[in-house]
Amino acid sequence: MKVNLVYFLSVFAFFISTASNAAPVAPSISAISELAKALINEKISVPANAKVEILPQTIDNRLLPSQCSSPIHVELASEREISRNNTIKVSCDTPDLSYPWQIFMSVRVDILFPVVVASETLAPGELINPTQLEIRYVDQNSLRGMQFNDINQLSGVRVKRRVAKNYPIFANNLCFVCKNDAVSIYVRSNNFVLKTLGEALQDGNIGDQIRVKNSSSNKELDAIVTAIGEVEVRM
Repeated sequence: MKVNLVYFLSVFAFFISTASNAAPVAPSISAISELAKALINEKISVPANAKVEILPQTIDNRLLPSQCSSPIHVELASEREISRNNTIKVSCDTPDLSYPWQIFMSVRVDILFPVVVASETLAPGELINPTQLEIRYVDQNSLRGMQFNDINQLSGVRVKRRVAKNYPIFANNLCFVCKNDAVSIYVRSNNFVLKTLGEALQDGNIGDQIRVKNSSSNKELDAIVTAIGEVEVRM
């Protein structure tokens, strides 16, 4: 036990001596920016399909000390979760000051998600062709409502409201089944599936419940939109 303690104290003394004899290093704006980015990346949690863009504030070089005698330390100024605008504290010991040098900097964080956008203007009544669409990363603050991340989902879907070029496509711009469209009505139970034809009495997207009319019986039914031109009545 005594041997281990002596060994530990010797190693500790060596590191203290090394640290005290370490040559001062001039801090750089680029090094501080990279440390700030690394800190944000360590603290942030986002879905796997998201992309994170981190933009540290540009620091005036005149605010930096001429030298740091200890490694530059970065930490969040508060314990709150990472948001769009964050404040980071940067500090180090310096040969010229009897107290640690420190500065506060802001770091902007943008979280972007892959969404389907129109590569050209889409007019009401138009059936979407995949060549009119593309996937782009869009800031989450620009997304309102339900959007799409798969171009194939929208092939053949009718445009209900005009979509400008380069804008995300939202569910309320479209109808997978539009009012007065002819639809295939599937009646499903645990034991059988029946198919008949009918007419949509309302617009709807996948998962929406709409009213439809059976063309054979003229009876109106509540049905769930399941695909383009298809609805399902669940027994």
